[in-house]
Amino acid sequence: MQPEQQLDYAAVRAAAGRISGAIRPVAVAPAADGVWYALEHLQHTGSFKARGARNFLAAHHRAGTLPAAGVTIASGGNAGLACAWAARAQSVPATVFLPANAPRVKVERLRGYGAEVRLVGDRYAHALEACREFAAESGALSSHAYDHPLIAAGAGTLLDEIRAALPGLDAVVVAVGGGGLFAGVATAAREHGVRVIAAEPENCRALNAALAAGRPVDVEVDSVAADSLGATRVSADALAAARHGHVRSVLVPDAAITAARRSLWEEHRLVVEAAAATAVAALRGASEPLGERVAVILCGANTDPADLAAPGV
Repeated sequence: MQPEQQLDYAAVRAAAGRISGAIRPVAVAPAADGVWYALEHLQHTGSFKARGARNFLAAHHRAGTLPAAGVTIASGGNAGLACAWAARAQSVPATVFLPANAPRVKVERLRGYGAEVRLVGDRYAHALEACREFAAESGALSSHAYDHPLIAAGAGTLLDEIRAALPGLDAVVVAVGGGGLFAGVATAAREHGVRVIAAEPENCRALNAALAAGRPVDVEVDSVAADSLGATRVSADALAAARHGHVRSVLVPDAAITAARRSLWEEHRLVVEAAAATAVAALRGASEPLGERVAVILCGANTDPADLAAPGV
């Protein structure tokens, strides 16, 4: 019997039960008058991805559909790290496919979590093709970086934790790449009447383009935040969530993202990815107040802090 394959608030609540005690409840810190930062970059593996990965594997384990061959994923970034971490917790193998030019530091971190790392080709598409072939041949469970209801539902658990810390929450600002975090958060936010600001770089706009086209479409990716938000196509679940009236799509320029990332360091000593800074940039560029109680999700911190000292960054 397969786990549920539908993204709704019931799926988010089910995910919260599965991952309780396994993930770090989000810390919420005041940032400015009426604004709080949700410090999800302090999560296991350095990003929110740990929530979805843990939920995905826990759901399959409980359903009896987690094979002895373990799990496999194509991702050299946060999703791969989260998948390897969650697989270790379930005592099953994780095989992660990366392009051969992936940064050594990511390869070493993956191996540190016990994953088998396979380097294939020079593009993500090559790694993805090899991952699919491996899953078909080995019987390993194939995971995805963002486009799966269990992954999105796990990410969506973040919203209820923020609401618990901030009763009366009016709005939440979240960066969007492929849409896993956004879809889960927006699904939970709709249940509670919380507005969602979906922030994307101007040249990394899969959700914004899908809304304009009325369907998911491929987009060009060229942004300082592309390492985390560089999905060429948004998930169908993310587009469905964005079509509700409580969601607003916002685009921000790279200059504002780099400025926001630097300000987080200079003002709060927070080191985050450009993806997290994208949400902060959207808040700072808002033409009108978003509410009396607004949370900005700092989604990840797998970045090199050395460049914060570089001129112009």
